[in-house]
Amino acid sequence: MPLPKIATPTYELELPSTGQSINYRPFLVKEEKLLVLALETEDTKQITTAIKNVLKNCVLTKGIKVDQLPTFDIEFLFLNIRGKSVGEEIEVNIICPDDEETQVPVTIDLDDIKVQKNDKHTNQIKLDKDLMMELRYPSLEQFIKNNFDFDDANAMDQSFDLIATCIDKIYTADEVWAAADCTKKEIKEFLEQMNSSQFKEIETFFETMPKLSHKVKVTNPKTKVKSDVVLEGLASFFA
Repeated sequence: MPLPKIATPTYELELPSTGQSINYRPFLVKEEKLLVLALETEDTKQITTAIKNVLKNCVLTKGIKVDQLPTFDIEFLFLNIRGKSVGEEIEVNIICPDDEETQVPVTIDLDDIKVQKNDKHTNQIKLDKDLMMELRYPSLEQFIKNNFDFDDANAMDQSFDLIATCIDKIYTADEVWAAADCTKKEIKEFLEQMNSSQFKEIETFFETMPKLSHKVKVTNPKTKVKSDVVLEGLASFFA
């Protein structure tokens, strides 16, 4: 006689980017094992594959393409799935800002972590009086690199690659150049023509992009100094 099937609960959340309601389930023990094993390898490709597979399995709403979701949707979704799977609270070690060395454990309720949006954020970049650029949010693969990349040696190259992959189109009132029709070399050469103020506009897009954010108060047990610490991005909360 076969063993009975265990019923899996389902939950609902709204994607921060669109407000669309989606249904999801917690990850199962076999999926949690895959995640843990992937993280232990410290291999970005394996981590990408594991997170992609877990998200695809856990999102029950049809038509949701995980690969195409903005990074902050992925962060929010993954954090909620993790909360329903492992527990609604996580404990993170915070380094006290006053001495930059003492660590204090802080318990955070996952319901308190929200995606913060910046009113000044825009994906339309004005390069000169005629030329504009439209940017898109980083892909799942770029998101994993940003959060779990264990090699800082190529940080500058990775930053440049990130910008290049996030250009959707360059346009004027009369012409449009789709990035998909350009080679990587052409995109990089275009970026290298920019002056500092133009490049700063692009950097501002990434700096003001919606992100997971939560402020915690910590007291240094050695100095008794109280500080506010802002945690941002999935890696800050991953436990």
